[in-house]
Formats: sequence, structure tokens, C-alpha cells
Amino acid sequence: MEKIKTALLSYGMSGKVFHAPFLSIHPGFELLGSWERSKKVIQEDYPSAKSYASIEELLAADVDLVIVNTPVGTHFEYAKKVLLAGKHAVVEKAFTTTVAEAEELAGIAKEKGLKLAVFQNRRWDSDFKTVQKIINEGVLGELVEAEFHFDRYNPLLSAKAHKETANDGAGILKDLGPHLIDQAVALFGSPKAVFADIRTTREGSVVDDWIDLLLIYADLRVRLKAGFFVKEANPAYTIHGKKGSFLKPRGDVQEDDLKAGKKPNLELWGTESESLQGLLHTEIDGKEIREKIPTLQGNYFSFFDGVYDAISNHKTEPVTAQDGVKVMQIIEAAIASNTQQKVINL
Repeated sequence: MEKIKTALLSYGMSGKVFHAPFLSIHPGFELLGSWERSKKVIQEDYPSAKSYASIEELLAADVDLVIVNTPVGTHFEYAKKVLLAGKHAVVEKAFTTTVAEAEELAGIAKEKGLKLAVFQNRRWDSDFKTVQKIINEGVLGELVEAEFHFDRYNPLLSAKAHKETANDGAGILKDLGPHLIDQAVALFGSPKAVFADIRTTREGSVVDDWIDLLLIYADLRVRLKAGFFVKEANPAYTIHGKKGSFLKPRGDVQEDDLKAGKKPNLELWGTESESLQGLLHTEIDGKEIREKIPTLQGNYFSFFDGVYDAISNHKTEPVTAQDGVKVMQIIEAAIASNTQQKVINL
């Protein structure tokens, strides 16, 4: 297996937690190093890795793939530099700050024959994979409505300045929103229209920190909500069909395990507690069913498998640039809807 030489554009939380652990154990990747601006710490975790002083130095190296894991407002600038340098790219969410930027990056990658993927790791959460399985099995009948929540209780402002200053990449709509929107689009496709309510609720906040998006489909309505004042969590996923319902708490353990320093090569990696199993209440073959459903195993490793296949075996990226464009279209529509207080057609 020929290794894909890979570098990160940052070794903060995302590089240390979400990318380096998987790149370092995947047989198809070689983690070359990371651009580090102030703290030079990557070699403490990966002694053979190099700390690059600038993006120019990094792009001049023998690098095949670059992970753009910097603040959202820099994604377009840096991803464009990566692609123009002839490197494949993985860009974190939100993909860009505008649809126009997303489309330009997709166009450059296509023109240059490069792979460009969006890091939507939440498609490989244990809870979402289980919801996807239930929907695909059709046991709920024709779907009528769905509601996804990404709720937290945290009234304090983040210590990360780029998250709490007014800029094009800040706010919950472009932080947690892309996870919810991408999952909805992955399950149901792009909606016909969007209606959105976007608020600021924390004391001292200058960025949006509460969202309620309604995605309008022909015969389905999907509500997406996120906020910082939810002490008692709602189900993360509520799906209602004409035969039954499925309710699933948020339970994926991968982020917490990675933050705790656990390595993602364990046999039981991504295994939720049985107490967080989802509840299925439906009718199958004329029989009323109301039971807990075992949760599938989560595994972000699958995203990196997909990236390897895309580059080495000329397969489609696990989350494509066009997927990223669709998410940005919904985000822009949500902003317009909130501003104009009306439904925005896509």
C-alpha cells in the first residue's frame, strides 16, 4: 500500500483530536507534520513529524494531501492555495463562508484533477449511523417529519477568539449547523426551501448561538436545532413516519474518547452505552413493535478510508465538494430567511 503523504494546517484541538490519531494508524497515510504558528508541539506526540513555519514551506514539501483545519474564515484562502499547489485537500466544516467560495474550490479541484473532500465526520457517529439504518429499512413507513438537535448547556463564551468575534466564519450556524445540515442532506437530499430563526442568547455574545432551521421537502419537513441553553437534552434524532417513530439520544463517544487520549484502533472503538439505545415504536407485518434498538458502532476511521480510496483508487470522495456546496446553499438561504423573515426557495 503506497502511503499518501499528509500534512495538517494546524495542530490545535482538531488536528490533535480528529485528524492525527487516524492518519497515524491508517496504513495508507504518512503524517508528515503540521504548520504550527506559535506552540511547536506536534513532535511531542509524533516524534517523526515536522513542524512547518509557514504554509509556503509546507506546500513546497513533498506533500500529497493537506488537511485544512484552520478557522472557518480562512478555509477558502488556504484551500485555494493548496489546490493551486497541486495538492489534494480535506477541508473542515463549514466548508467555506459562502456558496461562491465553495463553488470556486470545487471548480479548481475538478479542473486540476484533484480530490477535494469536506470533513463531515458526524456521518460516522454511532447515533447517526443507527438512524440512517432505521430509515433505510423502511420500518417507519413514509416519513412525515424529522427533528435533529445538537444541544449543549454552556452559557460561557469560548476562549477561542475566532469563535466569538463577529466574522464571516463565526457563530453556531457555521459551527454545529453544518453537521446537522449535512446529515439531513445525506438522508433526504436537498430541500425545496428553507425557513430559519437565528438568535443570540448568551450574555456578551456578538455571534449567533441558537438556530432553528426548517427544511421544506415535497412531503417531508425536517427541523434542525442547536443552542447552548439545554440542560435536559431532547432526543438528538426524532423521526416520525406513517407507520411509526424512532427516537435516539445523542450518544457517540468518539470525540470524548479522542480528547481523553484514547487511540482509535480498539476493537470496541465507537461503542455507545446500551443505556443510550434508540426507541423504535412501529408496526411490522401487522405486529406492534415498541423496543430499544442496538446502536451501530461509530468509526471516523471510515472517512479516512474513503479519502484513501478516492486518491489512490480514483473513487468518489466520502464527502464531496458538491456536498459542501449544498450545505453552504442551505446556510446562505437560512441567513436570508432570518433577515427577511420569510421562506427562501432553493
